[in-house]
Amino acid sequence: MPIPIFNSVASFFLKRRISQIELFKDYPIEVQQEVLRKMIVYSIDTEIGKNFKIHKTGYCCLSCNDNIEIFANGFCKKCFFESPMSGDWVMKPELSKAHLNMEDRDLEYEKKIQLQDHIVYLSKTSGIKVGVTRSNNKTTRWIDQGAIEAIELIEVPNRYLAGIAEVKLKDKFSDKTNWRKMLTNNIDEGNIIDIKKDALDILGSEFKNYFKTDNKVVKFNYYRENQIDSVKSASLKKTDTIEGKLIGIKGQYLIFEDSTVFNVRSNEGYKVDITIN
Repeated sequence: MPIPIFNSVASFFLKRRISQIELFKDYPIEVQQEVLRKMIVYSIDTEIGKNFKIHKTGYCCLSCNDNIEIFANGFCKKCFFESPMSGDWVMKPELSKAHLNMEDRDLEYEKKIQLQDHIVYLSKTSGIKVGVTRSNNKTTRWIDQGAIEAIELIEVPNRYLAGIAEVKLKDKFSDKTNWRKMLTNNIDEGNIIDIKKDALDILGSEFKNYFKTDNKVVKFNYYRENQIDSVKSASLKKTDTIEGKLIGIKGQYLIFEDSTVFNVRSNEGYKVDITIN
């Protein structure tokens, strides 16, 4: 191959790899979640019905990457209270301040996340739930929550406005998922399009310019070998090894034959060895 052509090909792949590295540096949690989602989706046809053994070997904080005991949400104690990735605005969007050019922990990072288009949505998880997510992350978010249906209400230019809208809707709709009910029941809370009309009435004229009018309902199916009537949770915080026959996956949860469920998201920050046979 002539040198100029080789250099062009090499340059193409290097630029692509550098772009992937930069994306991971800017959005480490989101990139890991997307990789996990793809792994789960790709494995459904081949791994359901096999025996899994998940063994904890250490820790890896999502912020500093150190082998330090996880305090909460995948972070060591220091990073949980200091990292911009775990600021209060992550769980409470209405506390976002980047649109005012005001820093919480790291203004540059907060602008990258907060000053993106966000949607406020309704989903059927354990019931009708209201939530907020970035517009480019909505499908991943709905799958992550175990939603069987979802519909967009509004799309706004920043996280703060989405948070304010969510607060208005919390008087009527929960912003939490009852994970036991989500895993054991088929949810039927009525026609989600009709419920959307009620939600938009609550938001009123303040958000009218941001209304989503297409009424597209996104539906999801989650495979499992059989129905379960009750579940028990397993966590790497309480035990070093979790094992069993995998019979299904829903949302963040691996579902095992003995009705044990493992929440992958809540065990972020742990290093593990996984054996499948």
